[in-house]
Amino acid sequence: MKYSIFLSLAILNFFLFSTNINAQSKSTINEMTRKIEVIDFHSTHRCITCNAIELHTRYTLKQFFAAELKSGKITFQVINIDKEKNYKLAEKFEASGTSLFLNVIANGKERQVNLTDFAFMKGRQKDVFMNELRTTIEKELKTL
Repeated sequence: MKYSIFLSLAILNFFLFSTNINAQSKSTINEMTRKIEVIDFHSTHRCITCNAIELHTRYTLKQFFAAELKSGKITFQVINIDKEKNYKLAEKFEASGTSLFLNVIANGKERQVNLTDFAFMKGRQKDVFMNELRTTIEKELKTL
């Protein structure tokens, strides 16, 4: 009996201690992290414009921000909002269907830049899309 109580307390203490270490690590990382997450949300069934948004976003990032992608200063994620594992992230950004966001992380804070309207209006115009997205990302990089 004493052994099982001791073991239970030891396990509980381990989990509490581990949680505190993880919370501190995440806090430190967030305060030091300076990056832009480019996030392309979509549903399972995608239209021509939805596919073009992803294609042109990828192209823009590879053409103009290859060094930032390699270093991790910019990341790119394509997220299917219909998958249960992505529900919380989609909810955080209030993304429904296809949505394009920049998540700018600096000084321990996140700031979302919603590019969804722009993406739908210019998504099938490669050069226009590419130039406007490039300009927006360059502007946001200066805030880091």
